[in-house]
Amino acid sequence: MLLIAAMLPGCSVGSYFGLGSSGGAASGVAVQDSTGTTGAASVSLTRAKPLDAYVAIGGDIKRCWFNPVDGLLPKHVYRADVSPDGSKVQISVHQKIELGRAGMTTYVIDFKQSGPSTVITTENRTMPPDLAAKMQFDLDRWKGGRSDCSKEMPTTGSVLAKAAAAAKPKPGAATR
Repeated sequence: MLLIAAMLPGCSVGSYFGLGSSGGAASGVAVQDSTGTTGAASVSLTRAKPLDAYVAIGGDIKRCWFNPVDGLLPKHVYRADVSPDGSKVQISVHQKIELGRAGMTTYVIDFKQSGPSTVITTENRTMPPDLAAKMQFDLDRWKGGRSDCSKEMPTTGSVLAKAAAAAKPKPGAATR
């Protein structure tokens, strides 16, 4: 089914699964942002089963975050657990320990069936806030139908605080 949707003229895999469309606002997507470093964010995707949503977004995750040449997370590994009926999928991101094995879980992405839709929930357990913000930024773009590996970093509270601190004149510094 995935291959057929990708080959149809004018169709993209993202628009087939309700992940977005090329004609403006994403259809069927409702985003709830999280605050704090250990919060959770949710999104509901219409017309997509959890396994289908995982296939569409999981490929981008592996390609962009775990690429051995230029990935976002070179010190982490990826694990995916899929329920036998495909109604639940969980991706867990772990710190990489000796021999490339999975250590402590740092970030979790859940894909769960809710009526006719899939709800995607993320939880930052111990990932640095700027990196977690980048991961959420990428997920939001991919849920909207994009599939590229953006190097753009979102503006977060810590980035704004650093910029404000750098802009403040230092005590005792000469001003003109």
